[in-house]
Amino acid sequence: MDQQPNMSANYTWSYSSISLFQQCPRKYYRLRVTKDVVEPPQEHLRYGSAVHKAAEDYISLDAPLHPDYEFMRPQLDVLKKLPGTKYCEYEMGLTKEFEPCKFNAPNVWARGIADLLVINDNRARIVDYKTGKSQYADTKQLELLSLLVFKHFPYVTHVKAGLVFVVAHDLVTADYSQEKSDEYWMRWLPEIDRLEQCFASNTWNPKQNFTCKKFCPVTDCEHNGRS
Repeated sequence: MDQQPNMSANYTWSYSSISLFQQCPRKYYRLRVTKDVVEPPQEHLRYGSAVHKAAEDYISLDAPLHPDYEFMRPQLDVLKKLPGTKYCEYEMGLTKEFEPCKFNAPNVWARGIADLLVINDNRARIVDYKTGKSQYADTKQLELLSLLVFKHFPYVTHVKAGLVFVVAHDLVTADYSQEKSDEYWMRWLPEIDRLEQCFASNTWNPKQNFTCKKFCPVTDCEHNGRS
């Protein structure tokens, strides 16, 4: 790989943490580094966790679906019939040397969890469950998970990935090829390098965004409308 991020800082990153950093470096710093600010529990996150657990148990344990989640059965039944070995909530890590490692390894650098991973010879399926609306779909998470799969299962050459919107009954798909891994990484490394530079300089400037006035828990920020 031609481009490498600066390796001076000791940190881990994931799709969610990079998304938070892109939204606002100051918010990222307070929530993920100093951790002196904690986001209050949100109902949609609790509901999302319950949906994920119900889907995991139904596929991996063949547990019955609670009536509250019966609406997911048609989509989950399709996933259960996919050929191959199924892994639910599969955790993957990567070192700074781009070597696969455990999710909580001491030298882990990048992390990702596949809600459902299906390995079938040299092909894989990645599924991520969503409870929101499909018009806000972001397949970047699928790309990162595919990159991790290519490292953890080096014999996998192709990944077919999908965001399964279980409430909206919709599906957004994306395909990834191992031979294009360098191309995919080049979309991630510049932002990771920017994160690295913030760690190196200890500079975390705020960035105004849609969460500032009503949703951001960093209430002492100059852009927060609730301070």
